[in-house]
Amino acid sequence: MLRDGAFNLDYRVKNFSPVDLRKNTKTEFLSGYILAADIGGTNARFALFELVNEELKLFKEKSYKTKEQHSFLKVLKDFCGTDLKNIESVCIGVAGPVSKGKAQLTNSPWLIDRAQIIKETNIQQVWILNDMEAHAYALKKLKPSDYYEIKKGTTSRGNAGLISPGTGLGEAGILWEETHFIPFASEGGHCDFSPRTELDRALWHYLNKKFGHVSWERIISGPGIYNLYLFLLEYRKIEEPKWFSTKIKNTDPTLVISKCAKDSKYPVCKETIDLFIRFLAIESAQLALKFKATKGIYIGGGILPKNLELLDNQLFKKNFVDSNKMNPLLEQIPVKVILNDKTALTGAALFSMSKLKG
Repeated sequence: MLRDGAFNLDYRVKNFSPVDLRKNTKTEFLSGYILAADIGGTNARFALFELVNEELKLFKEKSYKTKEQHSFLKVLKDFCGTDLKNIESVCIGVAGPVSKGKAQLTNSPWLIDRAQIIKETNIQQVWILNDMEAHAYALKKLKPSDYYEIKKGTTSRGNAGLISPGTGLGEAGILWEETHFIPFASEGGHCDFSPRTELDRALWHYLNKKFGHVSWERIISGPGIYNLYLFLLEYRKIEEPKWFSTKIKNTDPTLVISKCAKDSKYPVCKETIDLFIRFLAIESAQLALKFKATKGIYIGGGILPKNLELLDNQLFKKNFVDSNKMNPLLEQIPVKVILNDKTALTGAALFSMSKLKG
């Protein structure tokens, strides 16, 4: 038997936007169990839903550390257990490019193969999306309390953009087409970092010597924060305190840097976070211009929601609206941080729901 979870998610088919159901209008046939997954370089999150009376109900969920597990299929079977036989549809959001039913994680050796999943589980309806695309499918279903607004805008229609710093840097677009939105994936986080100042140029040379190609992901991500910190040590000729070195060895450097920035014990940590925010604002604006995202830019990932007290809104706005001729357009665009950490799971479930046929 499937087990009831701590809460239900009320997503009714009749309230779906056209993008969700325009290819499946026979809502009376929608039913069954849905498995949703959000697979990143650090965490692999799973959730099991039941679709009852046109409503998604969450039964159970669990998170695994990706690096501690050998394969996606092993984790999937562990999570599902005896419930596997009841599942009719699977949708997986993956942090990496998806091609011909396969996805190789960008920051993990995991390979996720649709044909292999069907063969091993006997579930015929399996969908693999880029994780940012999965995030995008959930945006219209989030409540106002699921957002933190960095910058107000003056428009309410048009395309939107999603940027998500985490283990890597995810980016996606949401196309407005007359009456509905169409999310689409991108790999914009791997585009070239473009310096603007002398400090930026010094950073580019530092990262180029270390990595070769310098992408935005090398800067706007969890590992990117550590890269910025190490660069500033060298650039400012700062000697790292022994107490900080000890902390770094025992835990995630990004967490240590963020905490020290909050405590104001070690000034270079605050400068690191401010530099991270500046670059996030710049690349968010680049995304907004490329997609003409007048509906808004949405910032996902786990870094900003956990560090809102370090977010300098004025610093962000100053660097977001800094593109010369396009400043009037950027002034119109709202920017919001997504606070709901289940967005990708919700989006995957909603996509699967739209495809499910009884």
